[in-house]
Amino acid sequence: MTGQLSNTQINNILSSQVVGRIAGSAENKPYIVPVTYRFDGKYIYGQTNEGMKLDMFRKNPAVCFEVDTMTDMRNWQSVVVFGKFEELAGEEATVAEKVLFERIFSLMTKSVIHSQGHEISTEVCDKTRKKQLFYRILIDNITGRFEKQH
Repeated sequence: MTGQLSNTQINNILSSQVVGRIAGSAENKPYIVPVTYRFDGKYIYGQTNEGMKLDMFRKNPAVCFEVDTMTDMRNWQSVVVFGKFEELAGEEATVAEKVLFERIFSLMTKSVIHSQGHEISTEVCDKTRKKQLFYRILIDNITGRFEKQH
């Protein structure tokens, strides 16, 4: 069976995941990339560095954002958000950083998890977790679909 997700199901998926895909296009070039994010019920927050993605979204702020969950090829849920990319500065960037890191910081871990022969540090280096710019997606429209087979 396939169908439409309810608003509650859509919000639950957006709130429970931390990796989505943001897509846009500029000058006839489409681009999609996975990003870490946080949904607060109104906006999708993320962070980025200078580069192709940011250049594109500055030229054309109309973006699409996708999140999915999948058990197998016949049991999945997908949410697609259409909205506007907004680069943040000042107090808005500070709020975005707080909102984003409250959710994803606890999920970050070292790539080396054993201490034998290695020095272990619990200190987090901002150079690797914090990017130059924070943004949000102002949501225009959300759709959600699913397939569920027993």
